[in-house]
Amino acid sequence: MTITEVQVGELLRTKKIIVCCGAGGVGKTTTAAALSLAAARAGRRVLVLTIDPSKRLAETLGVSRNPPTPVAIPADRLAAAGIRAPASLDAWMLDPKLVADESVRRLTKNPADAERVLGNRIYQQLSAMVAGMHEYTAMEALHRLVSEGRYDLVVLDTPPSRHALDFLEAPRRLSKLIEGRAIQAFLPKADSIVTRAASKVIQKILGAVFGEEFATELVTFMSLFSSIFTALNMDVNTMRTFLSGPDVAFLLVTSPAPSTLAEAHFFQDKTRELQLPFKGFVLNRSRARNNDRRFPDETIFAPPASSEAKGALGKLQTLARTEQDAAVKDNTLLGELRVRAGSGATAIAIPELPQGADDMGTLITVADVLAAS
Repeated sequence: MTITEVQVGELLRTKKIIVCCGAGGVGKTTTAAALSLAAARAGRRVLVLTIDPSKRLAETLGVSRNPPTPVAIPADRLAAAGIRAPASLDAWMLDPKLVADESVRRLTKNPADAERVLGNRIYQQLSAMVAGMHEYTAMEALHRLVSEGRYDLVVLDTPPSRHALDFLEAPRRLSKLIEGRAIQAFLPKADSIVTRAASKVIQKILGAVFGEEFATELVTFMSLFSSIFTALNMDVNTMRTFLSGPDVAFLLVTSPAPSTLAEAHFFQDKTRELQLPFKGFVLNRSRARNNDRRFPDETIFAPPASSEAKGALGKLQTLARTEQDAAVKDNTLLGELRVRAGSGATAIAIPELPQGADDMGTLITVADVLAAS
């Protein structure tokens, strides 16, 4: 079977959105940052949008965690990375609560209604606890940023979980919550005397059980937020359609560990199910690039080699053979991922970095590997 590969460097030059998915702890956020750095080094205006950044990564990029809006990487770091205007690199360590609050302010009819929603205890709990709210707010932020046309490329780092693609399902789940019969029963009714009376009875029962204040807050929240949600749902469903289009690429980040590979296979199947443009695997913490390392022999010593040196060499060679075996195994795995990726996609290995990727120099190294692929 002939496989036509797409190169990651090409994705960085041509796409408007790159979505990084994968299990937690595989270096997904670092990969997203390196992709963004590579695209900016290639001359594009780039934003990296992450929901769960590490403190050290934020420090490396020189930005604060959870600011209200995207912030530019400091000029000294841009210069060190070789990024020159008109290219740019911004980062947003996203706080879902801030995005949700901003969406409420943007979509309510007047500031007074917005403050009523934001001060409502039901909203405060919902924005922090409802499954999918974090993913939902990520979609909302992504939609707004792309609509504004401020960036050539947005790299989205999805939440670290088996359900990292749930942000695509968040509109459906929250829609069911708002439109469910149990919730609708609490909303003010105006269609008939019977339904209005039933609604009042339910509110009276709720007030008797939980207190009048809670019942009033629930009805207030539902009557205000249901209209806000309708507008949000339209925005995010539009974004979901866009994410299925040709300007978007989904990359799945994994490591050689069997558990994370299983996650990656799950994600790939999910992208196919949702008809999303899957473009490849990023095999992180891999030794597939170690094949060119020299195997140690006696030539590393100045002759004549002592018996102690020869003994040390034997131990070193044992370690080297272990490294060779790991390199062969990871190269085989990389080939399997390329086949699984199929035509129009790819698989690329990122070298194992024992010291991590928490400094700009290392991020640039990873960025160059990605750009050159």
